[in-house]
Amino acid sequence: MRHQPSARRRIFLMRHGSVTYFDAAGRPVLPEQVPLNELGRSQADAAGRAFKQAGIAFDRVIVSGLPRTVETAARVLAVTEQPIEPEVWPELHEIRGGRLSTIPQDQIKRAFTGVFEGMVSPEQRFLGGESVGEMMDRVHPALERLRADPDWDTVLLVLHGGVNCAILSLALTGQRLFLGGLAQEAGCINALDVGADPLDWVVRFVNHVPPAPLQPEARTTTMEQLFAQYRRTV
Repeated sequence: MRHQPSARRRIFLMRHGSVTYFDAAGRPVLPEQVPLNELGRSQADAAGRAFKQAGIAFDRVIVSGLPRTVETAARVLAVTEQPIEPEVWPELHEIRGGRLSTIPQDQIKRAFTGVFEGMVSPEQRFLGGESVGEMMDRVHPALERLRADPDWDTVLLVLHGGVNCAILSLALTGQRLFLGGLAQEAGCINALDVGADPLDWVVRFVNHVPPAPLQPEARTTTMEQLFAQYRRTV
């Protein structure tokens, strides 16, 4: 006798569109305030068109509350013509950096890129600030809370590169592990299905970037790009 597969629900997990973290004079912009740039707005619109063409209807939309996630979600919803008010979940805020001025110069590259290289230690800190473990300890319970709510079938999460890695790592391993090499391009879409069992995750696709999913020009990570921008300002 064949068993019927468990009913699963769909999480569409996006990273916000592109932003500019340094102004024209090379000064850093506060991550809590930075908006989408022109490219980021076009990426959010492209994601919206992809959802619309596929006929995707969301029951809920959740953002971290940072302007770049709020604006990305708003543009997706405008293109898909879905009058949904996004929910703000602050615990899904991006991993928090510290003060660059406190990091020795011989450790600065590691501070930028170490969180996104290989199997990352929970003790690894991002730019001298929050550790990977501390981030996972707020993101994972939020996912459990979402899964415990039965009143949705399809949800859109518009979040951040580090947070998305934490969610994808949990889905792929079922453990408190962080796979730093999971690329999350600006404006990308991931799809995950979840069942009732805590370990029932199915990762459908990762880092899909409309309208150019093959990403022919991509060779560096976001943090490598930001480190290069930082080096030009010092």
